[in-house]
Amino acid sequence: MKGRCLMIKTSSFCAGLLLLLAAGSMSRAGAQSATDTAASAPDKSDYTLFDPAPDDQMRSFCTDRPPKANLPCTVDAGHLQYESDLLNWTGSQTGGVTTNTWLFTNPTLKLGLTNRIDLELNMAPVETVTSRSALAKQSLTGIGDLFVRTKVNLAGPEGGDFQLAIIPYVKIPTARPGIGNGAVEGGMIVPVSFALPWDFTLLFDPEIDLLRNAANNGRHANYQMLGNLSHALSGSVTGYVELWGQADNDPASPTKQASLDLSVSWIAWPNRPNLQFDTGVNIGLTSATPRLQAYIGISQRF
Repeated sequence: MKGRCLMIKTSSFCAGLLLLLAAGSMSRAGAQSATDTAASAPDKSDYTLFDPAPDDQMRSFCTDRPPKANLPCTVDAGHLQYESDLLNWTGSQTGGVTTNTWLFTNPTLKLGLTNRIDLELNMAPVETVTSRSALAKQSLTGIGDLFVRTKVNLAGPEGGDFQLAIIPYVKIPTARPGIGNGAVEGGMIVPVSFALPWDFTLLFDPEIDLLRNAANNGRHANYQMLGNLSHALSGSVTGYVELWGQADNDPASPTKQASLDLSVSWIAWPNRPNLQFDTGVNIGLTSATPRLQAYIGISQRF
């Protein structure tokens, strides 16, 4: 998965996020409309997979795309949503080896179980990894690993100034060696978002993963954290700026990664508000981070 204050221990990054959070707590004027919307939302707590939420009571279309961030929103009970890369390329260079990874679609299927809980499945059906060094070239193609997640909204299911969710997940090793590592792994993500003045939204996404050691002699913790700032650029277009970091504590080769992620999403046709397109680029900020990732994607709700 993409898709995927631990990591980046830069005082300027943390200070900047804290200042944004402080600004949001000092002034609610710009977020008042979101509060009003949440307060006036109908009671949908009784709807389930087998008694779906009516179409006219569904919340605004909300996706975990396009950035790395996961949002606290869930799919309405009894409704289906897909979110997918149409094409995703990642380029990296480590120790004289250049690696290009291509995903030819990468769908996440989401099914609303209750008003606050959805079930999510993700797997790339076609993934190609090509590695090239001065001595050799290798190319592998196959399916990716299967990720099974459950998102549980704990606060703000209909939106508002504050939203919080937990996302436990497990990775089932369906990918061949060289594309995946053949290990069952899992973790927990805790997205939390705040409405800021002037219709900005600030999102934090702490994550902890339990991964197999590269030497296959045990497990270690992998930590991720990001700060994401989003804003509507027009009635149908939203822009995102994100700073992401990861600290992998593999005892054989601990690494730290960081990236600056820029993306935009848009509703192409006003009469189809449940169909969204997106594109973005992630720029590596450390030598251990893939130097560039670019993608274009699509999401739709039924």
